[in-house]
Amino acid sequence: MEEKMVTEQESLLIIQQMIDTAKQQQKDNGMGWILWGWLLFLTSVFTYINLYTRWYSTHYFWNIFGVLSLVLILFSIIKFFVTRKRQRVRTYTGELFQKLNVGFFISIMFIIIAINRGVDPVRGFPLLVGLYGFWMLIYGTAFDFKPSIIGAFITWALGLAAFFVSSFGTVMLLHGAAVLLGYIIPGHIAYSEFKKLNRGSNDK
Repeated sequence: MEEKMVTEQESLLIIQQMIDTAKQQQKDNGMGWILWGWLLFLTSVFTYINLYTRWYSTHYFWNIFGVLSLVLILFSIIKFFVTRKRQRVRTYTGELFQKLNVGFFISIMFIIIAINRGVDPVRGFPLLVGLYGFWMLIYGTAFDFKPSIIGAFITWALGLAAFFVSSFGTVMLLHGAAVLLGYIIPGHIAYSEFKKLNRGSNDK
């Protein structure tokens, strides 16, 4: 049998289809942003209320958040190794984000340890907000997701504003607003787009 030669136009079409498939596979459903966003937001709000009601110690709700975070991170690590073994095809974007996730959480741990070792939380939390903005900008740029890029700059603005206040309660409000606008809202938008994309793929 005579082999059929692939034309230049057909080659470009095949490449474009491969790129579109890769983008679809890498599309994030936003659940991570929603989960962490709501946890951080509720912790900030409850801490703010607790400062005035005096239910518990000042950092009581952040201690609960810390325990939940360790459980979630441990679960994520286990899930990562399980899915990694089953995964036949690994993409560059997937590998890149796995490494960035590790770097992001290690950087957060450095700031948290610094706060626990004596750095004033009023100054430590704006640093965390700045790190949130950096990660959101990376994510938004990599996936061409404008809500996260816009959210990153809003988050940085709120983090910068937090450096000029002296009240821990005000810092908590700014922190809560940052995760609401930077994590939760973009996360729900990503989830909505992910559902539409999957619905469209199933209809084909």
